[in-house]
Amino acid sequence: MTPQTNISSRAWAELMFLSLIWGGSFLAIRTALDEIAPITSVFFRVLPATAALWAYTRLRGIPVPRDPRLWLAALVMGGLNNILPFTLMAWGQLHVTTGLTSILNATTAIWGALLAALVFADERMTPRKAMGIGLGFAGVALAIGPGALNGLNLESLGQMAIIGGTLSYAFASLWGRRFLRGVAPEMAACLMLTGSSVLIVPLMLVTEGVPPLSLAPVTWAAILYYALIATAFAYILYYRILAMAGASNLMLVTLLVPPVAISLGALVRDETLTAPAIAGFGLLALGLAVLDGRLWARISRRAPRRV
Repeated sequence: MTPQTNISSRAWAELMFLSLIWGGSFLAIRTALDEIAPITSVFFRVLPATAALWAYTRLRGIPVPRDPRLWLAALVMGGLNNILPFTLMAWGQLHVTTGLTSILNATTAIWGALLAALVFADERMTPRKAMGIGLGFAGVALAIGPGALNGLNLESLGQMAIIGGTLSYAFASLWGRRFLRGVAPEMAACLMLTGSSVLIVPLMLVTEGVPPLSLAPVTWAAILYYALIATAFAYILYYRILAMAGASNLMLVTLLVPPVAISLGALVRDETLTAPAIAGFGLLALGLAVLDGRLWARISRRAPRRV
């Protein structure tokens, strides 16, 4: 399949819309965490999203897979792509600003490129990919800052938890490519969220107990936003843009989300980012651009040829 390099104005509009949705999810999750515990916040995220996606796939008439191996694969996918990263990032957000969380979240694409090159023959490492991965990790190191090496504290542990979540996302992408190939994307997301719901209920009951229902209106608003809008609806929008613009263009959302999250964190929670964190995001963005390949190809075409 040839990657698409052009993107229509409609795809651009929906890409910007998706970045606004996902950028707002970091603030919504942090708002909910003021009243509920991290694993409970994940419970409130995956169950409503699961119900919404099942309603959507039934209305669309998308066939439900009968192969039990697919359901088992979806259970593992739910753990890798939802339960583990959602939990790690929710706990990390208790100690890290929403803006920095969104920057570190962009590391997912860097981990994905590295792991794919190690696992899949058609994703072999190239000098361009190595440069992009190196720039990305350098950006993360700059964003975190050298102070993280001086000793472990809650902030550095929170940063490590968030990065651990992005690594889990990357492993999930490998798992999905290997075991969920051929399943309609919307159904794959539905099965994954179903597996997440099966896993999260006993985990929450054992660790945090029965979820509270007497929550403040702002907490319920945040939960409904990140569950129905930033998870269920965002999955549908994500696959719609993927079909219109291709995977390489869709990666642009990784660069568009952090500015939204940083702005909302500053406006609503009076959060600030250090200059190294902003510079680190710039370096990470450059690494993602190199991984994308189009910037590299443009520079190569303009470079003077030696006779």
